[in-house]
Amino acid sequence: MSGLPAANVCIALLHYPVYDKNRQVVTTAVTNLDLHDIARAARTFGLHRYYVVTPVAEQQKLAERVIRHWQEGWGATYNPKRKAALDQVRVIAALADVLDDMTKLYGRPPRVVVTGAGERNNTVSYGTLSELCRDRCQPYLLLFGTGWGMTEEIFERADYVLPPIKGPTEYNHLSVRSAVSIILDRLFGERA
Repeated sequence: MSGLPAANVCIALLHYPVYDKNRQVVTTAVTNLDLHDIARAARTFGLHRYYVVTPVAEQQKLAERVIRHWQEGWGATYNPKRKAALDQVRVIAALADVLDDMTKLYGRPPRVVVTGAGERNNTVSYGTLSELCRDRCQPYLLLFGTGWGMTEEIFERADYVLPPIKGPTEYNHLSVRSAVSIILDRLFGERA
């Protein structure tokens, strides 16, 4: 892998299994903004790949079509920086496929780190995870959920949980794009 600070780290945006506001397990829709903005954040902080995880074939085709638009022809020449960001995106059907792909890529399974808006027992600080990620021999997968968050099963299978992002108010409902950017800055951003 490259010498970038987070070259052993990938992101996955999980569209299934996630909860809706009634705590029903659902599949959410892939959005254009999530594709672009999270890819740009991942590229900015030197992550190796950004996986978009959805089991819905039509959603996979839509995401691939958007990505192709910016990688080939007019889109690639119009905005080469967007092309560079989207080059690292992989659209995949299931989390198990992401884990398999990363295991092949790095030669060992990744440690899975989940994020959420609530406190958990196996929470690790941002500083501790940042230090752990310096071990280039160990890959890490930062897993972000859509909808109203990832299912309990995902949290139970995770190696680490990051603490929620909190502001000075009780309101805590950031877009996933905002949460990704904040978390990547906390883990890999340069400090003066």
